[in-house]
Amino acid sequence: MPPIHAAPKKLHPVLWLLMIVPFGAVSGFTGVVLAYLATLRGLTVVEGASLVAVGMLPHTVKFLWAPIVDMTLSRRTWYLLSAAACIAGIVAMAAVPLGPSTLDLMRGVIFTVNLATTLLGMAVEGQMAHLTPPEERGRAGGWFQAGNLGGSGIGGGLGLFMAENLPAPWMSGAILGLAFALCGIPAFFLPDVPREGTGRGPVGAVWDVVKDFFVIVTSRKGFLAALICFLPIGTGAATSVLAQAEIAAKWGADASHVGLVNGVFAGVIMAVGSLFGGEICRRFEPRNVYAAIGAAMAGVATVMAFAPPTPTTFVVGGLCYALVTGLAYAAFTGLVLQTIGAGAAATKYNIFASLSNTPITYMGLVLASAVAAGGPRQMLLTEAGFGLAGIAVFFAVSATIGVLARRWAKHARA
Repeated sequence: MPPIHAAPKKLHPVLWLLMIVPFGAVSGFTGVVLAYLATLRGLTVVEGASLVAVGMLPHTVKFLWAPIVDMTLSRRTWYLLSAAACIAGIVAMAAVPLGPSTLDLMRGVIFTVNLATTLLGMAVEGQMAHLTPPEERGRAGGWFQAGNLGGSGIGGGLGLFMAENLPAPWMSGAILGLAFALCGIPAFFLPDVPREGTGRGPVGAVWDVVKDFFVIVTSRKGFLAALICFLPIGTGAATSVLAQAEIAAKWGADASHVGLVNGVFAGVIMAVGSLFGGEICRRFEPRNVYAAIGAAMAGVATVMAFAPPTPTTFVVGGLCYALVTGLAYAAFTGLVLQTIGAGAAATKYNIFASLSNTPITYMGLVLASAVAAGGPRQMLLTEAGFGLAGIAVFFAVSATIGVLARRWAKHARA
């Protein structure tokens, strides 16, 4: 790989917070603004959830093109190209009139802009990995997740406020696009990270990723990490369903309440949860922390299901849910970093990120179907049930593997 220009001795991790904001903001705009407006514009709850699911699709398979990002252009070039696509995409999502006749068009726009955010995330991850000293990576990762979660609050809460109050729908997208451009300013001043030539070509590089993944998951630690990422534990999937106007109204909540629960304030709470969760993972086994946080999320959903259906319940329950979601993000990051080691870390990270995004996608659709069939209480209890079942499956599989491993070791010694 060509030499990288010497980085400053210390890069404040707030740079990674700023540069990743568009990644989270696009997710927030999709999961809050479009989800809230869906039922107001004639879509069903399931159709509203499908918008979020379509946005998640690129994130479930993004590991396939991670090597292409590594080996073709510099990280700065990838960042600037993908940021430009995110700016155009957020304006398009705001400008396209949402309704039954434009549903397929909106799905196409959502898919495309989320594809662009995967490239932006990879560019930031690559720069962060190359330009951050090993002893600063934990701290950098905390700021990185804070920017992602805070960006989600900006795209969701601020986006919804603007969509409700500005004269023309496209204006909210234009203002967010301007914010994206400002967040990208650090890219011009950071040392560039050149492409990593492997001599294998794109197809060979992707095949190497597939083989590397199978090497990881054939180990006990890697298999259990992959399993807990794939199970519906600590997904936070109820957030986008609760953001829909028809569902929020069951608690007597309006756009201001949805904006509070899914907005900037909630983003700050999630960011704090992420930083606190990182500290917990330093002291305890991340897999167990991840499972415990999943149980806590199930508990929050259960309490919210049986609490009086008032705006206060909606806001307090939603903010508690946001805090636990932040904890879950941190536990995921700690689990993955513990599992993947140092080699090809960015690509391996995206493998596990894709796995963890899969239950978020399918649980969003499951919960939308549950709320359509039995209402918000059934939806929350369904999420709690899936989460607890996932934890039970994980520990049952973990115990079974442990028993088999001990028997195999005993047999081998004999």
